[in-house]
Amino acid sequence: MLNKKTVDDINVKGKRVLVRCDFNVPLIDGKITDENRLVAALPTIKKLIADGGKVILCSHLGKPKGEPKPELSLAPVAVRLSELLGQEVKFAADPEVVGPNAKAAVEAMKDGDVILLENTRYRAEETKNGEEFSKELASLCDVFVNDAFGTAHRAHCSNVGVTKYVDTAVVGYLMEKEIAFLGNAVNNPERPFVAILGGSKVSSKISVIDNLIDKVDVLIIGGGMAYTFAKAAGGTVGDSLLEMDYLDYANKMKEKAAAKGVKLLLPVDNVVADAFSNDANTQVVPAGQIPDGWEGLDIGPETAKLFADAVKTAKTVVWNGPMGCFEMPKFAAGTKAVAAALAETDAVTIIGGGDSAAAVNQLGYGDKMTHISTGGGASLEFLEGKELPGVAAANDK
Repeated sequence: MLNKKTVDDINVKGKRVLVRCDFNVPLIDGKITDENRLVAALPTIKKLIADGGKVILCSHLGKPKGEPKPELSLAPVAVRLSELLGQEVKFAADPEVVGPNAKAAVEAMKDGDVILLENTRYRAEETKNGEEFSKELASLCDVFVNDAFGTAHRAHCSNVGVTKYVDTAVVGYLMEKEIAFLGNAVNNPERPFVAILGGSKVSSKISVIDNLIDKVDVLIIGGGMAYTFAKAAGGTVGDSLLEMDYLDYANKMKEKAAAKGVKLLLPVDNVVADAFSNDANTQVVPAGQIPDGWEGLDIGPETAKLFADAVKTAKTVVWNGPMGCFEMPKFAAGTKAVAAALAETDAVTIIGGGDSAAAVNQLGYGDKMTHISTGGGASLEFLEGKELPGVAAANDK
């Protein structure tokens, strides 16, 4: 599947290696509250250190919009990475990213040393893939390694532009793993192949539904999206989330699924509330029979059982988007039931980043999944069948 060169295809001894990582971690008062992304980057970094490369790390953090914002500095990441690697990660604190500190630090590097550049989005050109900044980044290195799947769907200087000015551009272990799992799941799955799509809007998942309906054996739709399908079938949805512009689309998808022999599963009941609050009054009603003044906030118990049963016989499952408002404990049961079903199956289970990844980890099922994607937007575009610029830019084997 992966015809891109990886870190295993190159020899970096004595070479300066620029590694684009995804260190876009949540910070509260300068403290990292979730270090999953740092841990995910370690295998590639350790490999390059062991091979005697001079390792220069770079990443964006948040949205500083092209100006230095001290609260979005990567300085805390350098400190934590030093601890995780057991060796110093020198921080090059240049507001212009490639500045005097970075140049001097790179100049002084010995084989196996590691430095971290400042937030690449301190530069306005980063998100516009500007030529000047791409050249500056390339000037620091002999080899470029892209290990940031979370931004692979964006063409920026630090993941795409820089590759124009270096001879060798390869992908790291995390990228390789993401492409292998997501790519194989979608293009060459072991069947039965079940896709579970949740989240709030049909509009944001249209291309995913279109692409997957040609590939899956079972398509499960939960979350806020399902109310549009219920309404399209002539039901009442009260104050639930609804996209009136997509009623026709919902019906067409049902027809398409039927024509292709794809089993399309929709909720049969919902947990509804009289307010968007964990303290609201709730009741369980049949799908499409939600009374006025009530809104659906989770799939009901019968639906949870239906969806869990559908997963039992699967060999490959891809899940993107929660089944309800899982952030509120009262409306987390549906998402939890699906997570539990995936934890128990021996199928290959792939969680497509974003809210689903957060839900699975939060509910304690993270270690039971085959693969949890580190990129929400990137994994969605992968499931849509799009080519990701960050992957395309690496050298072919």
